[in-house]
Amino acid sequence: MQEDNKTEFKSNFSEGVIESLVAFANTKGGKVLIGIDNNGNPVNNFIIGSESLQTWVNEIKNKTQPSIIPDAEVIQIQGKNIASLSIQEFPVKPVAFRGRYFKRVNNSNHQLSVIEIADLSLQSLQISWDSYPAHGRTIADIDLEKVEKFVKKVNEAGRFLLEDNTMANLEKLKFIKGDTITNAAWLLFGKQATGYNIHLGRFKTPTFIIDDKMLNGTLFEMVEETMRYLISWLKVAFEIKGMPTQRTEIFEYPLPALREIVLNALIHRDYLSPADVQIKIFDNNITFFNPGKLYGDQTVNDLKQDSYQAFARNKLIAEAFYLTGDIEKYGSGFLRIRKELKSYPSMDLSFDEVPNGFLIALSYKEQKISTSLLNENEGLNEGLNEGLNEGLKSLLKIIVRNPGIQAKVLPSFLENRPLKTIERQIKELVSQNLIERRGSRKTGGYFIIADPMENN
Repeated sequence: MQEDNKTEFKSNFSEGVIESLVAFANTKGGKVLIGIDNNGNPVNNFIIGSESLQTWVNEIKNKTQPSIIPDAEVIQIQGKNIASLSIQEFPVKPVAFRGRYFKRVNNSNHQLSVIEIADLSLQSLQISWDSYPAHGRTIADIDLEKVEKFVKKVNEAGRFLLEDNTMANLEKLKFIKGDTITNAAWLLFGKQATGYNIHLGRFKTPTFIIDDKMLNGTLFEMVEETMRYLISWLKVAFEIKGMPTQRTEIFEYPLPALREIVLNALIHRDYLSPADVQIKIFDNNITFFNPGKLYGDQTVNDLKQDSYQAFARNKLIAEAFYLTGDIEKYGSGFLRIRKELKSYPSMDLSFDEVPNGFLIALSYKEQKISTSLLNENEGLNEGLNEGLNEGLKSLLKIIVRNPGIQAKVLPSFLENRPLKTIERQIKELVSQNLIERRGSRKTGGYFIIADPMENN
């Protein structure tokens, strides 16, 4: 036996037993085995009196708020009597012990912060912070033109039909209650700065800041402003191909993936936290810090699976972005990010919970410079791999990374491979419609053909 997220060992009854039962009640339930040492073995000379269980249950009931009453029984482990106190997940959370609140994390008890206590209470009541009245705000603080734009966008998306009545629409979507507006309405349609910022910066090193900007506005506005700032700092590769000549822009990062991460930060951030959303752009990576850890029972490992379950911290805000078509469906954000990154073979996605929040990072080793079927990281995609020897693969890889390169400089990239050998390999690649020469004899060079089948 060993301790885990639903099992705790105690050598005797103490207040530590009550703390663990409270932690279990605030998560998914669990049991405390009394008379067991840390290694899972019965303790010598441990005795359970005739009134012990009832005495312990009464003490637990009196020292918890709201009161919890565990199931108590005597069981046998290795032929010795052991006390088992078990509790189910409590329906009204959080449960406190001596004014302190705990939850179970792996095999230990974690004391909740003030924000975590409030968060757990909202989850228990099955309501979200954004549905509460915005303190000191009324209908007069809402920009009705922003509401009308929202209504138009919702109707265009076709997921819900709203009428030509602004107040009725706001009430239907639970953004207002009489003359009172919700936190969601203030964040989505407020006339003034909401007080929740996005802090963006372009960094050369973690301490050398090239540019710095603070955004504040309604959530719909901040999504667009954030994307404009990111695009202004992204490197762009240009691929020239076809006859007549066509120019394709290849952004340093897939823009749909960046937008999805920005939406995630604004929709799911913890608005009880005073921290800002922080986005840092470096030479070959971007980090996104979102105040607030994962909501509900969701874990980092869950997000790595394509079948993870969605938990909405801010239900009204998530609903608004769903109705406008900005998000596809709940619980699909990371799926779409991973899908977009498939066309960026050298790019890495990482994410994890950090102190006071959640951090997502995108990074790459080599910038994407071609829309070709060629995999820039590995050399060729599976479809073109057959029939090419290692010499041809390495030559293609150099041309992918250096479009327009001339044959005479290729030996320096290929460990001084003889030029005659390279020229022979070039002819072979040209004959297979994988590369082509463009430009004059003196200044022209070799380029990858985006679709090798287009000339067949």
